[in-house]
Amino acid sequence: MQNIEEIYKQYCNSVYKYLFCLTHNETISEDLTQETFAIAIKEINKFKGDCKVSVWLCQIAKHLWYKELKKNNKSISIDELTEEIQVLETTEEIICNKEEKIKLYKDIQKLDEQSKEVMYLRMTGNLNFIEIGEVLGKTPNWARVTFYRAKQKMKEANENGKKDRM
Repeated sequence: MQNIEEIYKQYCNSVYKYLFCLTHNETISEDLTQETFAIAIKEINKFKGDCKVSVWLCQIAKHLWYKELKKNNKSISIDELTEEIQVLETTEEIICNKEEKIKLYKDIQKLDEQSKEVMYLRMTGNLNFIEIGEVLGKTPNWARVTFYRAKQKMKEANENGKKDRM
């Protein structure tokens, strides 16, 4: 096992990006990232090694975010999301222009919670389906199917929207 300083250097940015995908707020993401690593330091002896360190850290981060939401009884509106979208350099986002990105994120916000989370992890977290399954406590096949179905829902919604405009 690496020492905690090496783990922090290697995974800090990934945990922050994951949290930013969930929170859409730089300050909260930074705070929760620090809290994630504080918990990781305390709980490092409990890490069994049955998943990647990055997955373990993201699980801690996700639970902290849910705890924060419950504490503040907070929900994120589409307006907040579009105002706080940060340009993340993933393949999908490089191709899309800013207007398309905002539309994409608005469409993702219309999905159920699990589908949203899978879409964010896949698109901005750059996680594969095995890692997504581990983070969410599901199988890789579940993650793959959920991602596919979410894309289909978004595609159908866009097609229906185009028909309505005609």
